[in-house]
Amino acid sequence: MRVILVAQRRVAAEQYLASPQSIASLIDHTLLKPEAAESDIVRLCGEAREHGFKTVCVNPYWVETARRELTNSSVLVCTVIGFPLGANLSEIKLREARLALEQGAAEIDMVQNIGALRSGNSAFVAAEISSLARAAHEAGAILKVIIETSVLSGEQKTLSSQLARESGADFVKTSTGFSSAGAVESDVRLMRAAVGSSIGVKASGGVRTLDALRSMVEAGATRIGTSSGIRIVREAAQPDSY
Repeated sequence: MRVILVAQRRVAAEQYLASPQSIASLIDHTLLKPEAAESDIVRLCGEAREHGFKTVCVNPYWVETARRELTNSSVLVCTVIGFPLGANLSEIKLREARLALEQGAAEIDMVQNIGALRSGNSAFVAAEISSLARAAHEAGAILKVIIETSVLSGEQKTLSSQLARESGADFVKTSTGFSSAGAVESDVRLMRAAVGSSIGVKASGGVRTLDALRSMVEAGATRIGTSSGIRIVREAAQPDSY
């Protein structure tokens, strides 16, 4: 079975990395800095249109702006919930998510309650994810769960990934980009092994080059969160990139 899964992952990676366009379609073009102004969000959306990125990923305040700027575009709006600590009350996360969905978000990246997970309260973590997954799916959107790998043990990363899958999430995601480290290849492999082929894996945090993106995809990532998307697709467009 493991040999079959590895072979399937290799074929998928080849497809994802086949061209600059297919690479662009993996990317959530991200701007989550607190100092980002409206002009920065407008520019982000214009870049996403130009390069064909999958989504723009912005803070909830900017969802309406991004949706307006991306009207008549295939680029989707992604936002973050309970960001970056994951320690909000579940009711607050759910309300935040529902507001974002009403305002035009098509993808929700929520931060799991890391403290609850590390305290052994798996039932709470699962229930919270499940409530946001239902809200997202009722709105025709998808849910990604940020597990913040840099603060978890290997066992906790596996458990977090499995809880997300079992609770209805569509993706697990490595990192907020605001903690002690971002995505690493070994964590992507571990997360992919934990969820199998049933849901996606998003590598986010520190993916700044084409080689880094390739490594993440070959490890099992099916989405990349990065603020370096333009650099990556330009690198991919160079004649000697393949």
